[in-house]
Formats: sequence, structure tokens, C-alpha cells
Amino acid sequence: MISIRHEKPEDIPFVSSVLEKTFKRDAEARLAGKLRQACADCLSLVADDNGTIVGHIMFTPVLITNGKKIQGMGLAPMAVLPSRQRQGIGSLLVNSGLQLLREKGCPYVIVLGHPDYYPRFGFQPASRFNIRSQWPGVPDEAFMLLVMDEEAMLNVSGIASFREEFNEAL
Repeated sequence: MISIRHEKPEDIPFVSSVLEKTFKRDAEARLAGKLRQACADCLSLVADDNGTIVGHIMFTPVLITNGKKIQGMGLAPMAVLPSRQRQGIGSLLVNSGLQLLREKGCPYVIVLGHPDYYPRFGFQPASRFNIRSQWPGVPDEAFMLLVMDEEAMLNVSGIASFREEFNEAL
């Protein structure tokens, strides 16, 4: 039975292992570690299968700036052990995280991810909202936005900036 819960300090080595096995490198595990230390506002969840961590998702603040500034959240990193993929664990993580953010009144979530995966959760290309990535060359279809508070997002456009820790990971 998979349960989605907040990450605990004792989960961190297992989360790092999930990230390293999923991405076949340690950049995402290092990024998650830096975000945990630097960002009190992060939301970090794990997928726990009877005491075994099989997945992880993290959300951290993102700022859209163009005259008006509005803070939302960015979804990254997200990982499920390769042996446990295609079992709905990633969807459980995403849906649980989005629900918690809705309850907190988060106006939007941005993700730089697979264009075939994230639209099932309501993500659309951010360019449809005249929102661009801080990083040049990001494919339009991979830079996506989920509006969770339409009123708060009225007339919001501009550059979406992730935390500086992401610059080191790219």
C-alpha cells in the first residue's frame, strides 16, 4: 500500500537514492539537498510503500515578474524508482502535492518536464499565458503552468524565475 506523506529527516538518504537511480546521476539529489537547506517554504513529499521510499516530489517557490510580482511554486525534482514506474506512484505524488498547494492558496505551479506527462494534471504550455522561462532555449512544450487561482493570475505575465539553486543543476 502506497502512502504519500511529508518527507522526514530520516528519509533523506533514501530520497537521494531514488533521485540518483531515477536520473542516473547525482545532480538532482544534490539540488534537493540544497533546496532543503535554503528554502523553508519547500514542500517535499515521499511515496512510502510499507516503509520503503519509492518516490519523491518537491515544490519550491517561483516568482513571475513583469511589473506585477506573484509567487507560486515550481515542481522539481520528481522521481519514482525505475522498478516502480508506470504503477501510478508519480500521479499520486503530483496529485497529493497539488492538493496541498491548493489548500494553501497557491495561485500556480510551474514545471519544466515531459510534455506527454504533465498535461494530465492540467498543466499547459506557459507561453499560452505569456509566461516565459528564465532560461533561454527551454522548449515551449516542456515549460508548463497550472493555474490554480484564476483571479490571482489575471493579467499576470512575464518571466518565471526559479530559485538560484536550480541554475547550478542545469
